[in-house]
Amino acid sequence: MRVSTSKSEAMVLCRKPVDCSLQVGTECLPQAKEFKYLGVLFTSEGKMEREIDRRIGAAAAVKQALHRTVLVKRELSRKAKLSIYHSVYVPTLTYGHELWVVTERTRSRLQAAEMSFLRRVAGLSLRDRVRSSVIRGELGVEPLLLRVERSQLRWFGHLIRMPPGRLPLEVFQARPTGKRPRGRPRTRWRDYISQLAWERLGIPQDELEQVAGEREVWVSLLGLLPPRPDPG
Repeated sequence: MRVSTSKSEAMVLCRKPVDCSLQVGTECLPQAKEFKYLGVLFTSEGKMEREIDRRIGAAAAVKQALHRTVLVKRELSRKAKLSIYHSVYVPTLTYGHELWVVTERTRSRLQAAEMSFLRRVAGLSLRDRVRSSVIRGELGVEPLLLRVERSQLRWFGHLIRMPPGRLPLEVFQARPTGKRPRGRPRTRWRDYISQLAWERLGIPQDELEQVAGEREVWVSLLGLLPPRPDPG
């Protein structure tokens, strides 16, 4: 296999900065702290916060670009505006979300980004003091967080049902050796999904993979996934 040293970089996944000299022939590859792959930003720290920030920022830029020509334009119907919401705004905001570890702070930010667009479609502002659930009901739109969680659980089921030898399944089943550093451990995606399935579906961790392995059962459970209580 030939490696183009002019187009290649090395990156070490570690909590703390680590220098790693990787050579191809006589040339040493430059070390990167972050890189984009298929539109997703990966960092050497192994966190997704930067990528989530990018998604929210990109969605804000889309909303700003559409503000005068779409959102506040009275000639356009709500149906047309919602079509743009579903086809442009939501994919921009949630691209790659299947592997996010969604914290309470992230949930709040996603909901704020969602309602920022929908309020303008409904012709309302925060000063009108209309609850988010009322606006979604009037527009006929399901909560964005519900869509995100359903999609994450759907991907987990797809992952579990993969045949042996598939790279995503092997990565999911891998168990790194060594000890974790001191301090509060990071929430792994595996742990996040287990907690999500317990909170939202009532499935304990020791039964999760067995239930997710049954495609028909898993699909029916995801179809019954209720929305979270709306704080605003």
